[in-house]
Amino acid sequence: MKIIIAGAGAVGTHLAKLLSDEKQDIILMDENEEKLSKLDSNFDLMTVNASPTSISGLKNAGVAGADLFIGVMPEESRNMTACMLATNMGAKKTVARIDNYEYLLPKHKEFFSQLGVHSLIYPEMLAAKDIVDAIKMSWIRQWWEFCGGALVLIGTKMRETAEILNVPLHELGGRNIPFHIVAIKRGNETIIPRGDDVIKLHDIVYFTTTKKYIPYIRKITGKENYPDVRNVMIMGGSRIAVRTTQYVPDYMQVKIIEKDINRCNRLTEVVDDKVMIINGDGRDMDLLMEEGLKNTEAFVALTDNSETNILACLAAKRMGVTKTVAEVENIDYISMAESLDIGTVIKKKMIAASHIYQMMLDADVSNVKCLTFANADVAEFTVKNGSRITKCAVKDAGLPKGATIGGLIRNGEGILVTGNTVIQPNDHVVVFCLGMMIKKIEKFFN
Repeated sequence: MKIIIAGAGAVGTHLAKLLSDEKQDIILMDENEEKLSKLDSNFDLMTVNASPTSISGLKNAGVAGADLFIGVMPEESRNMTACMLATNMGAKKTVARIDNYEYLLPKHKEFFSQLGVHSLIYPEMLAAKDIVDAIKMSWIRQWWEFCGGALVLIGTKMRETAEILNVPLHELGGRNIPFHIVAIKRGNETIIPRGDDVIKLHDIVYFTTTKKYIPYIRKITGKENYPDVRNVMIMGGSRIAVRTTQYVPDYMQVKIIEKDINRCNRLTEVVDDKVMIINGDGRDMDLLMEEGLKNTEAFVALTDNSETNILACLAAKRMGVTKTVAEVENIDYISMAESLDIGTVIKKKMIAASHIYQMMLDADVSNVKCLTFANADVAEFTVKNGSRITKCAVKDAGLPKGATIGGLIRNGEGILVTGNTVIQPNDHVVVFCLGMMIKKIEKFFN
């Protein structure tokens, strides 16, 4: 595929790196030559130093032959303009990064498509959904539903109370086991486990299961004493914070602490009346205690400073908050956040890149998620008639090392997969694989 990425910011460069590893024909456009020069020599891609909203610049980039044009510049209006120009000059499909929630409403889809903008992506909204998924249960690091919750991926950290420590996986219940361990994150290593692997203290373990067995997983991981989240405190009144308040379940009480008084006034206009807005500095522990930090089960730090967010979550942990979430946009800090036991890390640029990435896959993929901590991806494939994966049992399919099938959804019902399972056309199959392997795996589903 010939892919043109307009904007060499964080999302654009992350995407370019992701795709250049997969031997796609990548062209990265930006008017800032300095940004491009950092990438040019290290990655297998072409750079064009020109404005993505310039007709001559788009011609030089070869937009007429592009399979996909992606506008990920900071300004929404420029992304839209660039996509419209690209379509009219011959690009087959376009994606624009936006900041306006209204544009995503289904009634506007046809309108934007006619203008030449085929898909829209709103990173703040995607990040907010991930935050809400993370705080629904205080004992998990990662929660991800497939096909409306028929199958669930859970990531949780092993503490001393876990029953499954140091036991070979093949001894954990045999064929009737109600979950599948798809990956283990240990230190800096991500392991796709086999039967003789064991779970160790402080591992982050990723399970696939169905909803009815979640209490059982909670029990064997020793997390039954973790309180359910009822009270949420958010530090920073960003756009992600606003979207998060819209997605939290009704039974949760939310407080937003924001130090800018003008921003507070604006927040009172855009969020629901039940959300409490507090003007103050979220780093002030006295203020947090006054506002009920001791009775808060989830603390979410969403300021525009990664260090502040990490330190605030650490402080909240020390005060007894069970669940903390930090927005960390500096990729260098992600491993630090993990080593400090922050809990869930949200990186909206990575979330956006994963979302765009799925549009490039040839197979019918409805979901792709890049796991922030583990160097791994999860993808949900819809199986086509005659695809390679249906020709034999899973154990004989020859899936590459570093990939495992976490489960499947058939006729709306979640099913855990064994080596003898035969996958059928129209099944939704959840595949867990080490980073940069999805392209290899999609061949089995085409």
